[in-house]
Amino acid sequence: MKHCYTIIFFLCMLIAALPLSAQKSQQKPPNIGASFLLVNPDARSSGVGDATTGLTPDANSLFSNAAKIVFAGDWGVSANYSPWMWELNNNQSNMAYVSAYKTWNNSEGIGISMKYFNYGTVTFRDDNGTVLQNYNPKEFAIDGSYAKKLGQHMSLALSLRYIRSQLGQGSFNGLQQKPASAVAGDIGYYYQNSVDKLDFGNRYCFGVSFTNIGSKLQYTDDNTRKTFLPMNLRIGGGYTFVHTQEHEFTISVDINKLLVPTPPMYALDSNGIETNRILKGKDPNRGVVDAVFSSFGDAPGGFHEELREFTIGSGIEYAYKQVFFVRAGYFYEHPTKGYRQHFSAGAGVRVSNLSLDIAYQVPTGESLVQKRTLKFSLVYNIGGGDKKVQP
Repeated sequence: MKHCYTIIFFLCMLIAALPLSAQKSQQKPPNIGASFLLVNPDARSSGVGDATTGLTPDANSLFSNAAKIVFAGDWGVSANYSPWMWELNNNQSNMAYVSAYKTWNNSEGIGISMKYFNYGTVTFRDDNGTVLQNYNPKEFAIDGSYAKKLGQHMSLALSLRYIRSQLGQGSFNGLQQKPASAVAGDIGYYYQNSVDKLDFGNRYCFGVSFTNIGSKLQYTDDNTRKTFLPMNLRIGGGYTFVHTQEHEFTISVDINKLLVPTPPMYALDSNGIETNRILKGKDPNRGVVDAVFSSFGDAPGGFHEELREFTIGSGIEYAYKQVFFVRAGYFYEHPTKGYRQHFSAGAGVRVSNLSLDIAYQVPTGESLVQKRTLKFSLVYNIGGGDKKVQP
């Protein structure tokens, strides 16, 4: 039965990645604010295509699924940095992420983290090209998490988050721009165990997390113009094999789905400009709870378009004596739903309890969302990590 569930799980992931046919002009990516919340700051999991769930837990697990920290060890801290899109803005933009956790009684744990995005200097111009102002957009989020084991092999976590998004200031198009704030929460479930196949103690795991479920962002003085947070569902898992004293391979796969409204198809006027009349789909102006539950069936293109809103990331990590690490992976998002597609590669070294990791992501095809990206992570972890899980 376990093998049947595994086969069904991977078939679903394969279907979600298929480039199904549809008219590209009729489909749009969901409209969200504070998209920096979706960016994975961890160099280690970035090296395996952003497939975070299947890797062994550490302090950076707070980003994707805080339930993992009770399996990470006694305590740990991390510091992460990325010169974000350094090819485009001469290193003005950067991302930083710090996190820490502490466990006790081998069953409970708390964690805190902070993510900061600095976009450098942005010049605002009017329709004639006249400079209106120079502005330094920035965003940050502060998190607190609590996790508890539900037995020997599974755990549950709750997180609270404060978000601040400062993307513009001043009057534009008759609207007064202002910074936006929001609060959100996460729920995470995680399971890990080991099985004797081929050799002893092969670890396997899977997890589910709902992240950024919270209030809307309001960037202007118009109360009718509010933007959803990137509310997200992540389902993933991993399997470690050739688990010996010298060699270890881990494969990891994650699927993500935004839990926000899909833009409907609007009627066009005689000039080809969209009107407010909806031809297909649902009105995106709805509440948070309604948006979460309706996000699986509101696409104007039907089931095929809903599948296109799933992203998939997968990769493999090789460890030599738990000291040297090499990683590779791929991340796929459909062209009509954001077009984030990239290969990734990474490497790491561990000395005692200290790990240093680096990841390099290269966009593929005609992906225009991001350029080549570098990420660096420094993690200090006491206990856990590479220990074999007892069945």
